[in-house]
Amino acid sequence: MAWTGFEKESPTVGIVGLGYVGLPMALQFARAGCSVIGFDIDARKTTSINAGKSYIKTIRSEAIAESIASKRLTATTDFARVAEVDAVLICVPTPLTAHREPDISFIVKTGEAIAPYLKPGQLVSLESTTYPGTTVQDLVPILEKRSGLTAGGDFHVVFSPEREDPGNPDFGTRDIPKVIGGLTPYCLEAGLKLYGYAVKSLVPVSSPGVAEATKLVENIFRSVNIAMVNELKIVFDAMGIDIWEVLDAAKTKPFGFMKFEPGPGLGGHCIPIDPFYLTWKAREYGIQTKFIELAGEVNTAMPKYVVSRLMESLSDAGKPLRDAKVLLLGLAYKKNVDDARESPSFAIWDLLRARGANVTYHDPFILAAPVMREHPEYEGIESVALTEATLHATDAVVICTAHDVIDFEFVVKHSALVIDTRNACLGVPDDIKRGKVVKA
Repeated sequence: MAWTGFEKESPTVGIVGLGYVGLPMALQFARAGCSVIGFDIDARKTTSINAGKSYIKTIRSEAIAESIASKRLTATTDFARVAEVDAVLICVPTPLTAHREPDISFIVKTGEAIAPYLKPGQLVSLESTTYPGTTVQDLVPILEKRSGLTAGGDFHVVFSPEREDPGNPDFGTRDIPKVIGGLTPYCLEAGLKLYGYAVKSLVPVSSPGVAEATKLVENIFRSVNIAMVNELKIVFDAMGIDIWEVLDAAKTKPFGFMKFEPGPGLGGHCIPIDPFYLTWKAREYGIQTKFIELAGEVNTAMPKYVVSRLMESLSDAGKPLRDAKVLLLGLAYKKNVDDARESPSFAIWDLLRARGANVTYHDPFILAAPVMREHPEYEGIESVALTEATLHATDAVVICTAHDVIDFEFVVKHSALVIDTRNACLGVPDDIKRGKVVKA
């Protein structure tokens, strides 16, 4: 059966999950002239969108308001409206359980929510990062059972992994090539037609499984390489060698090298999580993913390394960590965003608190600690002002996130000790940072 969108100049697109992936995609389809219905179980998000207001720093309220005013975008919690769309894009979270196993419950619940309203000729696209086989083995049976329709016959199914990079000024949703794997050749054709409205470059692959594996490889590549430079940071530090200077020198080679930055650990919804989706799935085939697991161990251990460097530095100054006043600079997992998901700042906070330190934080983009499934005790704690008085009253500042808006020369000038995990103090004059800044 043909996709219903083929019959229209522009389709009506439904997007489930209006977070860091779904909202940018909704706005891009709206800009392309499509009608978009955004679905979310969080009424605060749908209300905010319908009022033309953004809840994500990297997305301007004006962009939402423009799409609302042109009647190209609306948001709802009513999943019955799935019956109104030509295509449904699923952009929901795929976290790990407490035992570091895949949690696809959001995908399952979304499938159950949309299936009763599916119609012949519609297209369903799963964008959530997951292990190979999820689309065919987990999502399709739910859609078929609850809709009474046949995937690949009555309706179309594709997997097209999200590739959003919040805060990246060079690559927006339209500019990032879209990988698409269809359940059947006709499903793939429908997927290419759909995403062709909104994205410049399309990358068709032979199956949903190949598309699912593609996204995992992209993030495993980053995880393994970041783990390597994190380990080298520890080694070179023991040798008195600056890892950042080494990497800057190495990147001058015009071939065979790609620079990755060390840091206090991994954050965001992708790199700390996605590799373990493949690790879990590989065990089903009796295969151990040694590289992936080792990289995970190295990256997970980085907060401990940061805290150990802090303890050593305080000890050198004759101060114990217990009862020390420590300011974490940055809760976001990377600079210039308001996204704290899986941020290593929380792991550092946990370790400091367990050792009796008094911890505060400053983040210009996160004015109060958000709801975090693994760190509920920090919810609502407010960012302190970054003033001379704050810094003078602090025993040590730990730079976890190097936001561009932060004046690091000011921070160093008025601090007794700065633990720099991001090389953020590189531009601070030597006479100001000498004896104060410790790289970790």
